[in-house]
Amino acid sequence: MTSISIRLLAALAALCVLVGCGSGDSPGDDQTAAEASGTPVITGEPAGYNAADVTFASAMVPHHQQAIEMSTMALQRSVNPELITLANQIVATQQPEVNILNVLLVQWNENPDIQADPGGADGGASAPSNPGKVDDATIAELESLRGPEFDTLWLQSMIGHHQGTVAMAKSEVSDGKNVDAIAIAKTIEAEQEAQIGQMTRMLEGMP
Repeated sequence: MTSISIRLLAALAALCVLVGCGSGDSPGDDQTAAEASGTPVITGEPAGYNAADVTFASAMVPHHQQAIEMSTMALQRSVNPELITLANQIVATQQPEVNILNVLLVQWNENPDIQADPGGADGGASAPSNPGKVDDATIAELESLRGPEFDTLWLQSMIGHHQGTVAMAKSEVSDGKNVDAIAIAKTIEAEQEAQIGQMTRMLEGMP
């Protein structure tokens, strides 16, 4: 497991304490235990970050959530084994990323439940918006289809969705400051570029 994974999993545990998942121990007890084990504690003074980091995390959370919803839909409506495997992979990789991004937002004293405005945090000109988001009409059409027709539209939609994700990740790598957010962005970029290639090949092979 990478060092970023270890740090952020520890932060996830700290987030659970913040929202009341723990045993009711005082925050001071949690901090003492975390310091003793060398793991980070969510505080109001996180590692350096900027507006681009906040916008990236705030925008990527709902973006990933839509991909997860579409992938769950594919598990119910597709009979293509490769597409079903891909949909499972998307859920398995993107849900942990959503969790980690929410942890970062808490570390930065941002509300994870407030989605980023398309203009970006603090109006930053270089902040990513939410490109590639699938519109409601396409989602409704997907919900009406099954089998090969569903697969074709799903692949077309998810390719565009992934391309938007890659653009957002590249903006974070270019403009962000927080080392953890940048590391996540690089991971997202690599995994989704590979999936774009896979989905393009699948789409070309559709009848």
